[in-house]
Amino acid sequence: MSVYVVGDVHGHRDALADALRAEGLVDSDGKWSGAEDQLWFLGDFVDRGPDGVGVIDFVRSLQEQAPEAGGSVQMLLGNHEILLLGMYHFGDRQVPSDFGPRSFARSWEINGGLLSDQDRLTPEHIEWLSARPLVALVDDHLLMHSDTLEYLDWGSDIASINASVGEILTGSDIEAWWEVWRRMTTRYAFRGPAGEENADALMAALGGSRIVHGHSVIADQLGIHPAQIEGPYLYAGGKALGIDGGLFVGGPCLVVPLPFTPEP
Repeated sequence: MSVYVVGDVHGHRDALADALRAEGLVDSDGKWSGAEDQLWFLGDFVDRGPDGVGVIDFVRSLQEQAPEAGGSVQMLLGNHEILLLGMYHFGDRQVPSDFGPRSFARSWEINGGLLSDQDRLTPEHIEWLSARPLVALVDDHLLMHSDTLEYLDWGSDIASINASVGEILTGSDIEAWWEVWRRMTTRYAFRGPAGEENADALMAALGGSRIVHGHSVIADQLGIHPAQIEGPYLYAGGKALGIDGGLFVGGPCLVVPLPFTPEP
């Protein structure tokens, strides 16, 4: 049994299927062929690409198929799922603010939201997405979407974080929803002089010996074109692994086996 992680897909269903097929996780028909492997998606299925709902449906189908072979497919919520759900529930309703007009509709449009995704959402999609966790610990890897410490504002352990945000996503408090969106847009906590210390602090609270995240495109971290990305980005003294290849800007769809061992 192997563990694989996938970062931000952003509506590129066909590229995702091709990348999973190359790793032997799906067959030529897009059906699960990963046997007992575990596959984790770290969020941002939607926005900026042509078929976000198609990505959701594809992953849901794999999630249903994998257990028959002893495998598992799971997903964490990304900030764009929060934005998609917020747009669905609240639309252009104004969020109370002292800093000018704010609404999920405005942020959704600015950040690449597609009407074709909103129009195809069903109550089943909403229920499934709303029940996904934010954080998971898998084989000593701390999995999360955003490279931020803001998760700790919802709890001091994984269970309480997931429960706290889960409660918000089943409620109608627009300000609490907006805080989930806002906090999950923050990034770069593990960069720079304090990066390794921040990674240690987060893992001391939530567990694990390496953080694995999406959200921040590797090319932006390295100052290169997305097409030059060849693999994930290990940094912060080896304590953080970025896996967002920047698919929506021409980078690869990275399917990363864990534990990741960099080439010499």
